[in-house]
Amino acid sequence: HFFGTASCPTTDWLYAFIDGNRVPVPPTQIVDRTPLPKHPYSRDNRPGMIAPDFDLEEVDMVFLDKSLKFLENHAKSASKKPFFLFHSLQAVHLPSFPGRDFKGKTGAGPHGDFIFEFDHVIGKLLQKLDELHLAKDTLVIVSSDNGPEVGTVINMRSKYQHDGARPWRGVKRDNWEGGHRVPMVARWPGRIKANTRTSQTVCLTDLMATCAAITGAKLPANAAEDSFNMLPVLLGKTTKPVRDHTLHQTISLALAIRKGDWKYLDHKGSGGNNYARGALRKFAIPDNAPDAPGQLYNLARDPEEKDNLAARNPQLVKQLKAKLEEFKASGRSAPR
Repeated sequence: HFFGTASCPTTDWLYAFIDGNRVPVPPTQIVDRTPLPKHPYSRDNRPGMIAPDFDLEEVDMVFLDKSLKFLENHAKSASKKPFFLFHSLQAVHLPSFPGRDFKGKTGAGPHGDFIFEFDHVIGKLLQKLDELHLAKDTLVIVSSDNGPEVGTVINMRSKYQHDGARPWRGVKRDNWEGGHRVPMVARWPGRIKANTRTSQTVCLTDLMATCAAITGAKLPANAAEDSFNMLPVLLGKTTKPVRDHTLHQTISLALAIRKGDWKYLDHKGSGGNNYARGALRKFAIPDNAPDAPGQLYNLARDPEEKDNLAARNPQLVKQLKAKLEEFKASGRSAPR
């Protein structure tokens, strides 16, 4: 069953909830943005149509209520079947409109309060699993789809000394680490040992193959083209890499490839944001090889990606570029 919105809940034009195959309360009004908060993190709320019951500052509380009821109904049904719940929050995507119960909670402005609301939602979901005695049999994964937004980083750095990207170079839309390296937290009592960490490289695309492995499902040959089973990593049963290579892509479709500690960017610059103009100029890091057609970094020695080693390692560049072209030609990086 689907409950959600057509796009980013408080960003994109059509502000109404979809419940199954219905829109219970249609968007019949033009959005009045006059009463909405005005601050550096309120951008991205675009003009459009809105349903009379759609509260732009309480969207995540509506989503939370629906997910909690889903879990309660599953428990009441005494079903022996497994369940799958995908809970996607508006927090912490711009605009940062924290709910009424979270405003002023952090001392780090509206975006800090929005992060606090995100944490609250995750806590409530975990608490509900515990209350319903479902936690032991439930794998929970919390992560993000990209690094922090440009405006968020600029404002949080300058006013609150908070940075969602550091020590990495780059932000959302870039192929540098700040654009792609995100937290991932997993909980599965009795299966995943608490307070353990891994330095393995995994990707959100790996969720599909991992879920298939857990459920015993056989994936079609033309599916999950970039997905690897990371279950052995989650369970602490391997120290070997589960993926030989990892692909990255920017908003401009520029590609990068990672193997072990090495990362090759098949382009100049970030591949996404322009650091030669606007507020990002003061965060630009001088390139030590500005004329090189690509970039090669050793992330173990240079996690900030300051030292382009492409000219000093032509054979490695050749190998990684050839592998990238192989994946582009085949349309997949995971074995069939």
